[in-house]
Amino acid sequence: MSAEDQIKETITANDVVLFMKGTKTMPQCGFSSRVAGVLNYMGVDFADVNVLADDGIRQGIKDFSDWPTIPQLYVKGEFVGGCDIITEMTLSGELDTMFEQNGVGFDKEAADKIREANG
Repeated sequence: MSAEDQIKETITANDVVLFMKGTKTMPQCGFSSRVAGVLNYMGVDFADVNVLADDGIRQGIKDFSDWPTIPQLYVKGEFVGGCDIITEMTLSGELDTMFEQNGVGFDKEAADKIREANG
């Protein structure tokens, strides 16, 4: 199976997918750690794909999304963005709205605490 087919299958089979360096329990880069930390703290059930484990996926996801950096977040098959975009969306409440509109479960109180702590 090609990297592109693996990527398509992964984002189709899971509501929320984070392509990252490392895993959600052991991130191996600060940017991946930040996004995984936000999702974990908010109680989002997400699939993590460690791009360091497969060079084909590591380059393939950049080509697939036409986005040069890792991490990359997908919700319901749609590319959302990388670390800076996810951080901004979390702080503005846009991420909450996106999850609500797509039926993705998350802890609203935890999301509010993130905003309070960074307000």
